[in-house]
Amino acid sequence: MQETQIVHDRFFIASQWVNPHTPDTIDVIDPSTGDAIGRVPAGDAPDADAAVQAARAAFDSWSTTAPHRRADYLDRIAHGLRERSDELARLIAGEVGMPIKLASAIQVGSPIAIFASYARLAREAEWEHTVGHSRVLREAVGVVACITPWNYPLHQIAAKVGAALAAGCTVVLKPSEVAPLNAFVLAEVIEAAGLPPGVFNLVTGYGPAIGEALVRHPDVDMVSFTGSTDAGRRISAVAGETIKRVALELGGKSAAIVLEDADLPAAIKGTLSACFLNSGQTCSAHTRLLVPEALYDEAARLAVQGAAAFTVGDPLQPGVRLGPLASSAQLQRVRAYIRRGIEEGADLLCGGAEAPAGLEHGFYVQPTVFGKVDPGSTIAQEEIFGPVLAILTYRDEDDAVRIANGTPYGLGGAVWAGSDERAIALARRLRTGQVDINGGAFNGSAPFGGYKQSGNGRELGSYGLDEFLEYKSLQCKQAA
Repeated sequence: MQETQIVHDRFFIASQWVNPHTPDTIDVIDPSTGDAIGRVPAGDAPDADAAVQAARAAFDSWSTTAPHRRADYLDRIAHGLRERSDELARLIAGEVGMPIKLASAIQVGSPIAIFASYARLAREAEWEHTVGHSRVLREAVGVVACITPWNYPLHQIAAKVGAALAAGCTVVLKPSEVAPLNAFVLAEVIEAAGLPPGVFNLVTGYGPAIGEALVRHPDVDMVSFTGSTDAGRRISAVAGETIKRVALELGGKSAAIVLEDADLPAAIKGTLSACFLNSGQTCSAHTRLLVPEALYDEAARLAVQGAAAFTVGDPLQPGVRLGPLASSAQLQRVRAYIRRGIEEGADLLCGGAEAPAGLEHGFYVQPTVFGKVDPGSTIAQEEIFGPVLAILTYRDEDDAVRIANGTPYGLGGAVWAGSDERAIALARRLRTGQVDINGGAFNGSAPFGGYKQSGNGRELGSYGLDEFLEYKSLQCKQAA
């Protein structure tokens, strides 16, 4: 997608562009072609230490900066990103493969809104209050290591960095090595915004090298991580050595439950959109469709019909609804799960493990729908992270709830019913962090996070701000 490669050869530390400790680099690959479009440094432990020390040195001053002043900086960051929104949309489409129209609205529009929202929250938040004879203060946790994923790269950065800066924390950001180029644009915007030295620092590299060094570092007070459940387990174990605060947003296997009185065509259309968004590379994707046994045949027919409307192709071309997966490794993973579904006896209703016609180059996969899926099967239990929908049937509402809750995850979900009241009553029984009621839209001010092995903590809105704050109580002498 890029005519020339984008090369970044330095880190942003203490408001300076500094040389990395090693000459090692990482190629950034365009998933629509498999060709390199950029290159970034592969940092290591000394780079992590330099960034953490800069953040530690800046913390005392930044944490005591008036909240409205912190808000002013966040507004400048939002404005700077807005000015570069077209560039960012094309860049992220090239890194991740999301179709350009969606990338502009979601991958860029959302991060801008998040930074602006944290500017507002910094001004509006109650930073101290009185309880009896105690004054209760809300203060910044400290130095935060933000380790972010590749699927919604700038959105996840904004959710962590925006909240941390609003709270008065200083930050070291390590973006995914799969999609790091957008983070350098953010660093340039932050530099132009004049954020004080050391408040925001950017390093890149692989998780086992620089990521683990950040998690292990004794001067890091908190780790905020979004990624796989396996990586989250490792981060929890390493961070536990120094009793850091850890916020984790991990995997999901979200269920969309359709009750017998629901608008079935609307439910199938909404579930497909929630499953196939970003080529299925969404942690809260609705990848399990639960329908009453009597409605299975019609639901399967509508799902196959709907999947055919997801045109696969170059994310920069108009009319494309499904771009490539983000990497070769991801492509092999998704194809392996599709083959596993067939081997375990699920009905392959459409799609499959073969490349879409005419798209043999790049990391493309067909939109795939399985029917009559066993709730205990691999494709019903494990996160695939691709455009693969599993249709399951249930006998009654209790059975539907049992199946929906019957995975290690609890991030998202949906209930479709003839009334919102009926859908809400069932949604209360689901062990999951978010439930869409009859197609309710995503709310960036509501808490985002999960139950069980989907992680702990919440992001977005005032709930995300709370994650980066400590409480301190001052017991004052009472008057006689």
